[in-house]
Amino acid sequence: MAEIIYMPKLSDTMTEGVVAEWHKKVGDKVSSGELLAEIETDKATMEFESFYDGVLLHIGVEKGKSVPVNVVLAIIGKEGEDISALLANAGAPAEEVKVEEKAVEAPKANPAPVQAAAAPAPKAAPVVAPAPTNGRVFASPLAKKVAEEKGIDINQVAGTGDNGRIVKRDVDHFTPYIPAANAVQFSAPVGQESFTDETVSQMRKTIARRLAESKFTAPHFYLTLDIDMDNAIAARNAMNADKNVKISFNDMVVKASAMALRKHPAINSSWLGDVIRRNHHVHIGIAVAVDEGLLVPVVRFTDTKGLAQIGAEVKDFAQKAKDKKLQPSDWEGNTFTISNLGMFGIESFTAIVNPPDSCILAVGGIKQIPVVKNGQVVPGNVMKLTLSCDHRVVDGASGAAFLQTLKGYLENPVTMLV
Repeated sequence: MAEIIYMPKLSDTMTEGVVAEWHKKVGDKVSSGELLAEIETDKATMEFESFYDGVLLHIGVEKGKSVPVNVVLAIIGKEGEDISALLANAGAPAEEVKVEEKAVEAPKANPAPVQAAAAPAPKAAPVVAPAPTNGRVFASPLAKKVAEEKGIDINQVAGTGDNGRIVKRDVDHFTPYIPAANAVQFSAPVGQESFTDETVSQMRKTIARRLAESKFTAPHFYLTLDIDMDNAIAARNAMNADKNVKISFNDMVVKASAMALRKHPAINSSWLGDVIRRNHHVHIGIAVAVDEGLLVPVVRFTDTKGLAQIGAEVKDFAQKAKDKKLQPSDWEGNTFTISNLGMFGIESFTAIVNPPDSCILAVGGIKQIPVVKNGQVVPGNVMKLTLSCDHRVVDGASGAAFLQTLKGYLENPVTMLV
């Protein structure tokens, strides 16, 4: 009996998905566990495997098309099986049933393939220099075949599959390395208007919806504090003297925030409408920028971890985010969020609260300025922190007290070891 496969809900916030790639076509045999399609969610592009054995009788969503969760994605059954009743019960248009029936019952005479509606062109991958290889190429047979057809050197393609395996999408999105000296930048002719329209990705749609809801429903207020980073700089230099350790200032901010949240549970809370949830655990989300937008992987039980462990997890999450390998469990459950733009030279900024959190900390860069110490003007290293608060949960005094505790930890890093 034929089985319907619906558009799956691959993340807690996913309401619709886009088929980025079909790996099977109508009439192909499919085995359970075999890759059927790649689906773009609001967080990442994920591989979707078949649950059933049989023949692909119907494709309900064209490549590049966005549809809600639980819409008919495909039907798998026995070759030649009548699926008209199944489609009718699933709400498919009558004309669509006709087309699919013909496709299944057509004689096997190798007809010319029908060109599907063109999907929006994928965003070009960043131009990077090819990575060195050891002679062996870890790639799928399909990726090798497509690379050969396109005249692409498979050794130059970076893999995003499991364990760095090169898959078909890597070849499809590959941009050859161009030496800087020969690089050509696009420019419109003088006096001629020019623009490019880019299809909004699922991730960008979700960012727009969730942050708009946060900004317009949560009454935000902001608190900014200067942090003397002289001692933090000295402590970091001492820790990084060990070549096996690499601690960043962001790691120190994450650890200090986690410890401060322990002392100020009001900041580690969520607005749930009828109740305010006081979280007894500390899960800090770290905002990571990717090409399509922003992801917030979560360091769990942050207050129980050391600086080196926090740093290793954040680096691992950042790489997974860029490679689109984050799983739903990696970005769910945050109780507090940190967004750091200091590495871009931003002195200070305000961030929008990331639901379900009640607060988000915006971290600026360290700037050397004249400061007064012991009655004298001397050079000092100062970092600005801005706490965005949901006033339904957090009051000004509570937010200020949290920042004072955080300031104490960062200005005296040794207290984080006590």
